[in-house]
Amino acid sequence: MRIGATARIDKVALRVDEITANGERIVASDEELDPFSGGSMPLPPYIKRPSDDEDLARYQTVFAHATGAVAAPTAGLHFTPEILSEIPHTFVTLHVGPGTFLPVRTEKITEHRMHAERFSVSPEAANKINSARRVLAVGTTVVRVLESAASQAQRSRRIVGQVHCLPSAGGAPALQESQPGKSDTWQISAQSGETDLFIYPSFAFRVVDTLLTNFHLPRSTLLMLVSAFAGRHFLLGAYEEAVRERYRFYSYGDCMLIL
Repeated sequence: MRIGATARIDKVALRVDEITANGERIVASDEELDPFSGGSMPLPPYIKRPSDDEDLARYQTVFAHATGAVAAPTAGLHFTPEILSEIPHTFVTLHVGPGTFLPVRTEKITEHRMHAERFSVSPEAANKINSARRVLAVGTTVVRVLESAASQAQRSRRIVGQVHCLPSAGGAPALQESQPGKSDTWQISAQSGETDLFIYPSFAFRVVDTLLTNFHLPRSTLLMLVSAFAGRHFLLGAYEEAVRERYRFYSYGDCMLIL
């Protein structure tokens, strides 16, 4: 849409006032508008029906509580209250923004710029994650939160036990096992802020050891993150298997566990 172009949500007219360098449109309205009142839930292309009220409930994790994301962390959709009741867990939050859906259009991936997204890690979550030997992140949103919040520190205490970590509203689950006497490791500190971390192959992961994630679109930053974690050759083999066996991709799709 060009500057000056108009659209309507319900009966309210919107006007494009500005186009940013990233191609985003800044719109204005002369009337009061509830931006959440219009639109419909975006369904994957293999679901041949319009979205309905049931999708409004299903396209949301059972552990979401903080308003702010424009999409659900889809790896978290695989979890039910019954499953969560069997897993010791904690939560982190990342508010997924529209930049998550932008493909990488630059010739060099290093020139792609991520949109900043808000996140938070509570003291309780930080303590549980830091007490773990292995961390299983459920979803790419959680990977970005944990790797953004990491800081290098010495562990001076002996850790005993096992903890499973499961993030929240813009996040997804993580699994941890405690390990004694681990030093010179990366730790998570309790914090709130923004991250524009772009994870692509050659990235050195500091916190996350294992990943549960859905199948993603080509040329997406999500696919590049998973490729950085699993290795491009391994990931291509997994996707070939998924296509051959007719796995479902995207929002309501299947997931893979990368150990």
